[in-house]
Amino acid sequence: MAGYILKRLAALVPVLFGLSIIVFLVMALIPGDTATAILGAYATPDNVERINRELGLDKPLVQQYLIWMSNVLQGDFGRSYALNRPVLDEVLERFGATLVLAGVALVLCTVIGLIAGVVSAVRQFDWADRAITFFVLAGISMPSFWLGLLLIYLFAVHWRMLPASGMYAVYGGGDLQDLLLHLILPAVTLAVVAAGVIARLTRAAMLEVLRQDYVRTARAKGLAERRVIYGHAFRAALVSIIPVIGIQSGFVLGGAVYIETVFQWPGIGAMLVKAIASRDILLVQGGVLVVATSYVLFNLVADVLQSMLDPRIRT
Repeated sequence: MAGYILKRLAALVPVLFGLSIIVFLVMALIPGDTATAILGAYATPDNVERINRELGLDKPLVQQYLIWMSNVLQGDFGRSYALNRPVLDEVLERFGATLVLAGVALVLCTVIGLIAGVVSAVRQFDWADRAITFFVLAGISMPSFWLGLLLIYLFAVHWRMLPASGMYAVYGGGDLQDLLLHLILPAVTLAVVAAGVIARLTRAAMLEVLRQDYVRTARAKGLAERRVIYGHAFRAALVSIIPVIGIQSGFVLGGAVYIETVFQWPGIGAMLVKAIASRDILLVQGGVLVVATSYVLFNLVADVLQSMLDPRIRT
Protein backbone atom coordinates (compact mmCIF):
# COMPACT_ATOMS: atom_id res chain seq x y z
CA MET A 1 0.00 0.00 0.00
CA ALA A 2 2.85 2.40 0.84
CA GLY A 3 4.41 1.82 -2.56
CA TYR A 4 1.08 2.43 -4.29
CA ILE A 5 0.57 5.70 -2.40
CA LEU A 6 4.09 6.86 -3.30
CA LYS A 7 3.47 6.08 -6.98
CA ARG A 8 0.19 8.01 -6.90
CA LEU A 9 1.92 10.96 -5.20
CA ALA A 10 4.62 10.94 -7.86
CA ALA A 11 1.94 10.93 -10.56
CA LEU A 12 0.46 14.09 -9.00
CA VAL A 13 3.57 16.15 -9.74
CA PRO A 14 2.94 16.61 -13.50
CA VAL A 15 -0.77 17.11 -12.80
CA LEU A 16 -0.08 19.94 -10.36
CA PHE A 17 2.50 21.40 -12.74
CA GLY A 18 -0.08 21.44 -15.53
CA LEU A 19 -2.65 23.01 -13.20
CA SER A 20 -0.24 25.79 -12.28
CA ILE A 21 0.30 26.61 -15.97
CA ILE A 22 -3.44 26.66 -16.70
CA VAL A 23 -4.19 28.82 -13.64
CA PHE A 24 -1.45 31.27 -14.59
CA LEU A 25 -2.41 31.51 -18.27
CA VAL A 26 -6.14 31.93 -17.60
CA MET A 27 -5.52 35.06 -15.54
CA ALA A 28 -2.63 36.34 -17.66
CA LEU A 29 -4.62 36.15 -20.93
CA ILE A 30 -7.83 37.76 -19.67
CA PRO A 31 -8.53 40.86 -21.82
CA GLY A 32 -7.97 44.21 -20.18
CA ASP A 33 -5.13 45.97 -18.41
CA THR A 34 -4.58 44.78 -14.84
CA ALA A 35 -2.78 47.90 -13.67
CA THR A 36 -5.56 50.16 -14.99
CA ALA A 37 -8.20 48.04 -13.24
CA ILE A 38 -6.30 48.20 -9.95
CA LEU A 39 -5.66 51.94 -10.07
CA GLY A 40 -9.10 52.99 -11.30
CA ALA A 41 -9.30 56.80 -11.38
CA TYR A 42 -5.59 57.04 -10.50
CA ALA A 43 -4.49 55.22 -13.68
CA THR A 44 -2.02 57.76 -14.96
CA PRO A 45 0.72 56.51 -17.32
CA ASP A 46 3.35 56.80 -14.59
CA ASN A 47 1.23 54.91 -12.06
CA VAL A 48 0.36 52.20 -14.59
CA GLU A 49 4.04 51.76 -15.41
CA ARG A 50 4.91 51.57 -11.70
CA ILE A 51 2.24 48.91 -10.98
CA ASN A 52 3.31 46.84 -13.98
CA ARG A 53 6.89 46.98 -12.75
CA GLU A 54 5.93 46.04 -9.15
CA LEU A 55 3.79 43.11 -10.29
CA GLY A 56 6.29 41.98 -12.90
CA LEU A 57 3.77 42.48 -15.70
CA ASP A 58 6.37 44.24 -17.85
CA LYS A 59 8.33 40.99 -18.23
CA PRO A 60 7.75 38.24 -20.86
CA LEU A 61 4.96 35.76 -20.01
CA VAL A 62 7.34 32.82 -19.52
CA GLN A 63 9.49 34.82 -17.14
CA GLN A 64 6.41 35.95 -15.22
CA TYR A 65 5.36 32.30 -14.75
CA LEU A 66 8.82 31.18 -13.64
CA ILE A 67 9.05 33.98 -11.08
CA TRP A 68 5.55 33.27 -9.76
CA MET A 69 6.10 29.50 -9.61
CA SER A 70 9.47 29.79 -7.87
CA ASN A 71 7.86 32.00 -5.23
CA VAL A 72 4.92 29.57 -4.82
CA LEU A 73 7.32 26.66 -4.27
CA GLN A 74 8.84 28.69 -1.44
CA GLY A 75 5.42 29.29 0.11
CA ASP A 76 5.18 32.88 -1.13
CA PHE A 77 1.98 33.40 -3.14
CA GLY A 78 2.57 37.15 -3.34
CA ARG A 79 0.60 40.00 -1.84
CA SER A 80 -2.97 40.93 -2.64
CA TYR A 81 -2.98 44.42 -4.09
CA ALA A 82 -6.64 45.03 -3.27
CA LEU A 83 -6.51 43.72 0.32
CA ASN A 84 -2.91 44.70 1.09
CA ARG A 85 -2.16 41.41 2.84
CA PRO A 86 -0.33 38.17 1.91
CA VAL A 87 -2.31 36.06 -0.54
CA LEU A 88 -1.65 32.81 1.34
CA ASP A 89 -3.02 34.23 4.60
CA GLU A 90 -6.23 35.38 2.91
CA VAL A 91 -6.67 32.14 0.95
CA LEU A 92 -6.16 29.87 3.97
CA GLU A 93 -8.51 31.97 6.09
CA ARG A 94 -11.25 31.83 3.46
CA PHE A 95 -10.53 28.21 2.56
CA GLY A 96 -11.35 27.14 6.12
CA ALA A 97 -14.91 28.44 5.69
CA THR A 98 -15.18 26.74 2.30
CA LEU A 99 -14.00 23.42 3.73
CA VAL A 100 -16.69 23.59 6.42
CA LEU A 101 -19.40 24.16 3.80
CA ALA A 102 -18.01 21.71 1.23
CA GLY A 103 -17.28 19.06 3.88
CA VAL A 104 -20.83 19.11 5.25
CA ALA A 105 -22.28 19.13 1.73
CA LEU A 106 -20.06 16.20 0.70
CA VAL A 107 -21.12 14.14 3.73
CA LEU A 108 -24.78 14.97 3.02
CA CYS A 109 -24.66 14.08 -0.67
CA THR A 110 -22.70 10.88 0.02
CA VAL A 111 -25.05 9.60 2.73
CA ILE A 112 -28.23 10.58 0.87
CA GLY A 113 -26.92 9.32 -2.49
CA LEU A 114 -25.78 5.95 -1.12
CA ILE A 115 -29.00 5.31 0.79
CA ALA A 116 -31.19 6.38 -2.12
CA GLY A 117 -29.18 4.32 -4.61
CA VAL A 118 -29.25 1.15 -2.52
CA VAL A 119 -32.98 1.43 -1.77
CA SER A 120 -33.73 2.13 -5.42
CA ALA A 121 -31.74 -0.93 -6.54
CA VAL A 122 -33.17 -3.28 -3.93
CA ARG A 123 -36.73 -2.09 -4.65
CA GLN A 124 -36.29 -2.00 -8.43
CA PHE A 125 -39.48 -1.03 -10.33
CA ASP A 126 -41.30 -0.55 -6.99
CA TRP A 127 -42.94 2.74 -6.00
CA ALA A 128 -39.86 3.62 -3.93
CA ASP A 129 -37.63 3.18 -6.99
CA ARG A 130 -39.90 5.39 -9.10
CA ALA A 131 -40.11 8.09 -6.41
CA ILE A 132 -36.35 8.16 -5.87
CA THR A 133 -35.69 8.25 -9.63
CA PHE A 134 -38.08 11.19 -10.00
CA PHE A 135 -36.45 13.22 -7.23
CA VAL A 136 -32.96 12.32 -8.45
CA LEU A 137 -33.70 13.51 -11.99
CA ALA A 138 -35.35 16.67 -10.64
CA GLY A 139 -32.35 17.41 -8.43
CA ILE A 140 -29.82 16.84 -11.21
CA SER A 141 -31.80 19.00 -13.65
CA MET A 142 -32.26 21.92 -11.24
CA PRO A 143 -29.61 24.70 -11.35
CA SER A 144 -28.00 24.99 -7.91
CA PHE A 145 -28.16 28.79 -7.76
CA TRP A 146 -31.90 28.73 -8.57
CA LEU A 147 -32.50 26.06 -5.90
CA GLY A 148 -30.59 28.22 -3.44
CA LEU A 149 -32.75 31.25 -4.17
CA LEU A 150 -35.87 29.10 -3.87
CA LEU A 151 -34.78 27.74 -0.48
CA ILE A 152 -33.99 31.26 0.73
CA TYR A 153 -37.46 32.44 -0.26
CA LEU A 154 -39.21 29.49 1.37
CA PHE A 155 -37.25 28.92 4.58
CA ALA A 156 -35.78 32.37 5.26
CA VAL A 157 -38.29 34.86 3.82
CA HIS A 158 -41.66 33.08 3.80
CA TRP A 159 -41.49 30.74 6.80
CA ARG A 160 -38.62 32.54 8.65
CA MET A 161 -37.21 29.24 9.88
CA LEU A 162 -33.55 29.59 8.88
CA PRO A 163 -31.04 32.41 8.28
CA ALA A 164 -30.65 33.49 4.66
CA SER A 165 -26.97 34.39 4.52
CA GLY A 166 -23.65 34.53 6.30
CA MET A 167 -21.74 32.04 8.42
CA TYR A 168 -22.78 33.43 11.80
CA ALA A 169 -25.45 35.82 13.01
CA VAL A 170 -24.49 39.50 12.77
CA TYR A 171 -25.61 40.14 16.34
CA GLY A 172 -24.94 37.44 18.92
CA GLY A 173 -24.51 33.79 18.09
CA GLY A 174 -21.09 32.64 17.01
CA ASP A 175 -21.41 29.18 18.59
CA LEU A 176 -21.75 25.74 17.00
CA GLN A 177 -25.56 25.90 16.93
CA ASP A 178 -25.46 29.24 15.13
CA LEU A 179 -23.00 27.81 12.58
CA LEU A 180 -25.15 24.73 11.95
CA LEU A 181 -28.26 26.86 11.40
CA HIS A 182 -26.43 28.96 8.81
CA LEU A 183 -25.02 25.80 7.18
CA ILE A 184 -28.34 24.08 6.45
CA LEU A 185 -29.49 26.01 3.36
CA PRO A 186 -26.15 26.36 1.52
CA ALA A 187 -25.06 22.80 2.34
CA VAL A 188 -28.35 21.30 1.15
CA THR A 189 -28.24 23.42 -2.01
CA LEU A 190 -24.69 22.31 -2.74
CA ALA A 191 -25.42 18.64 -2.00
CA VAL A 192 -28.57 18.12 -4.10
CA VAL A 193 -26.98 17.67 -7.55
CA ALA A 194 -24.06 15.60 -6.25
CA ALA A 195 -26.45 13.39 -4.25
CA GLY A 196 -28.46 12.74 -7.42
CA VAL A 197 -25.35 11.70 -9.36
CA ILE A 198 -24.16 9.40 -6.57
CA ALA A 199 -27.65 7.87 -6.21
CA ARG A 200 -27.92 7.07 -9.92
CA LEU A 201 -24.49 5.45 -10.11
CA THR A 202 -24.99 3.61 -6.82
CA ARG A 203 -28.23 2.15 -8.18
CA ALA A 204 -26.50 1.03 -11.38
CA ALA A 205 -23.56 -0.49 -9.46
CA MET A 206 -25.84 -2.29 -7.02
CA LEU A 207 -28.02 -3.72 -9.78
CA GLU A 208 -24.95 -5.08 -11.52
CA VAL A 209 -23.60 -6.67 -8.34
CA LEU A 210 -26.96 -8.14 -7.32
CA ARG A 211 -26.99 -10.15 -10.56
CA GLN A 212 -23.64 -11.79 -9.80
CA ASP A 213 -23.38 -15.50 -9.02
CA TYR A 214 -21.82 -15.04 -5.56
CA VAL A 215 -24.83 -12.99 -4.46
CA ARG A 216 -27.19 -15.74 -5.58
CA THR A 217 -24.97 -18.25 -3.78
CA ALA A 218 -25.11 -16.20 -0.57
CA ARG A 219 -28.90 -16.16 -0.75
CA ALA A 220 -29.01 -19.89 -1.52
CA LYS A 221 -26.94 -20.56 1.62
CA GLY A 222 -29.71 -18.97 3.66
CA LEU A 223 -28.00 -15.71 4.66
CA ALA A 224 -30.28 -12.93 5.84
CA GLU A 225 -31.24 -10.50 3.07
CA ARG A 226 -29.82 -7.56 5.02
CA ARG A 227 -26.45 -9.31 5.26
CA VAL A 228 -26.50 -10.18 1.55
CA ILE A 229 -27.26 -6.57 0.61
CA TYR A 230 -24.92 -4.73 2.95
CA GLY A 231 -22.29 -7.36 3.72
CA HIS A 232 -21.73 -8.60 0.18
CA ALA A 233 -23.37 -6.54 -2.56
CA PHE A 234 -22.88 -3.05 -1.15
CA ARG A 235 -19.23 -3.62 -0.28
CA ALA A 236 -18.52 -4.89 -3.79
CA ALA A 237 -20.41 -1.97 -5.35
CA LEU A 238 -18.38 0.54 -3.30
CA VAL A 239 -15.34 -0.20 -5.47
CA SER A 240 -16.99 1.56 -8.41
CA ILE A 241 -18.85 4.14 -6.29
CA ILE A 242 -15.89 5.64 -4.40
CA PRO A 243 -14.27 7.21 -7.53
CA VAL A 244 -17.61 8.89 -8.26
CA ILE A 245 -17.63 10.38 -4.76
CA GLY A 246 -14.10 11.64 -5.37
CA ILE A 247 -15.23 13.34 -8.59
CA GLN A 248 -18.23 14.86 -6.82
CA SER A 249 -15.91 16.35 -4.19
CA GLY A 250 -14.52 18.48 -7.01
CA PHE A 251 -18.03 19.44 -8.08
CA VAL A 252 -18.83 20.47 -4.51
CA LEU A 253 -15.67 22.58 -4.26
CA GLY A 254 -16.33 24.17 -7.65
CA GLY A 255 -20.00 24.75 -6.87
CA ALA A 256 -19.03 26.57 -3.71
CA VAL A 257 -18.01 29.55 -5.87
CA TYR A 258 -21.55 30.56 -6.84
CA ILE A 259 -23.31 29.03 -3.79
CA GLU A 260 -21.13 31.15 -1.50
CA THR A 261 -22.11 34.18 -3.56
CA VAL A 262 -25.83 33.37 -3.28
CA PHE A 263 -25.67 32.82 0.49
CA GLN A 264 -22.94 35.38 1.22
CA TRP A 265 -20.80 32.65 2.76
CA PRO A 266 -17.34 34.07 3.59
CA GLY A 267 -15.38 31.37 1.79
CA ILE A 268 -12.89 31.16 -1.03
CA GLY A 269 -15.61 31.20 -3.69
CA ALA A 270 -16.92 34.61 -2.65
CA MET A 271 -13.31 35.80 -2.39
CA LEU A 272 -12.55 34.69 -5.95
CA VAL A 273 -15.58 36.49 -7.36
CA LYS A 274 -14.47 39.77 -5.75
CA ALA A 275 -10.82 39.22 -6.72
CA ILE A 276 -11.72 38.60 -10.37
CA ALA A 277 -13.87 41.75 -10.43
CA SER A 278 -10.98 43.81 -9.05
CA ARG A 279 -8.38 42.05 -11.26
CA ASP A 280 -6.40 40.94 -8.21
CA ILE A 281 -4.33 38.48 -10.23
CA LEU A 282 -2.16 37.02 -7.47
CA LEU A 283 -5.17 36.45 -5.20
CA VAL A 284 -7.10 34.67 -7.97
CA GLN A 285 -4.12 32.54 -8.94
CA GLY A 286 -3.44 31.56 -5.32
CA GLY A 287 -7.09 30.77 -4.60
CA VAL A 288 -7.66 28.67 -7.72
CA LEU A 289 -4.38 26.81 -7.22
CA VAL A 290 -5.29 25.87 -3.65
CA VAL A 291 -8.78 24.70 -4.69
CA ALA A 292 -7.43 22.69 -7.63
CA THR A 293 -4.74 21.09 -5.46
CA SER A 294 -7.37 20.13 -2.88
CA TYR A 295 -9.46 18.50 -5.59
CA VAL A 296 -6.48 16.47 -6.78
CA LEU A 297 -5.75 15.36 -3.20
CA PHE A 298 -9.40 14.37 -2.63
CA ASN A 299 -9.19 12.14 -5.69
CA LEU A 300 -5.96 10.63 -4.35
CA VAL A 301 -7.76 9.73 -1.11
CA ALA A 302 -10.60 8.19 -3.15
CA ASP A 303 -8.10 6.10 -5.15
CA VAL A 304 -6.43 4.86 -1.96
CA LEU A 305 -9.79 3.89 -0.43
CA GLN A 306 -10.73 2.10 -3.65
CA SER A 307 -7.47 0.15 -3.62
CA MET A 308 -8.08 -0.86 0.00
CA LEU A 309 -11.43 -2.37 -0.98
CA ASP A 310 -10.05 -4.01 -4.13
CA PRO A 311 -6.31 -4.88 -3.83
CA ARG A 312 -6.23 -5.85 -7.53
CA ILE A 313 -6.11 -2.12 -8.37
CA ARG A 314 -2.64 -1.85 -6.82
CA THR A 315 -1.16 -4.40 -9.19
